[in-house]
Amino acid sequence: MVKRIIYPPMWLVFGVCAIFACNEFYPGPRFTSHASQAIGGAFLLAGLALLVVAGGLFKRAGTDLIPFRTVSALVTTGVYRFSRNPMYLGMAAILLGVAVTVGAATALLVPPLFMVIVEWRYIRPEEDLLRNLFPEEYPDYCARVRRWI
Repeated sequence: MVKRIIYPPMWLVFGVCAIFACNEFYPGPRFTSHASQAIGGAFLLAGLALLVVAGGLFKRAGTDLIPFRTVSALVTTGVYRFSRNPMYLGMAAILLGVAVTVGAATALLVPPLFMVIVEWRYIRPEEDLLRNLFPEEYPDYCARVRRWI
């Protein structure tokens, strides 16, 4: 297995930096209003809440938050009943919130790009790992719960 040096939270940081770079150097059409600030803030807070809740469920289950480390449990309760990847979804929501808040149209490209990177670099290999570790439970879980939402 390939060793991952850059973990998902760093991709979140890269995404925030890319959003601010888009805003500063090539914003494209702008959309700034009190409504966009409120909507962006709501996405940001929802994303943070997802990260905290999902991370807490991992901690409670005694499994590692860092991808590909000690996987000791398959977490399928709480927010994991609605998304197989609520932490990644939370990070994407944070990026969407920041992009909407800055109000630069080009910044809206960053959240989907983040999702593509995370899906190919982390989610798909994690799914293979989980399929091997939990050969009966994981396929059943995948049949019930979508990858993102």
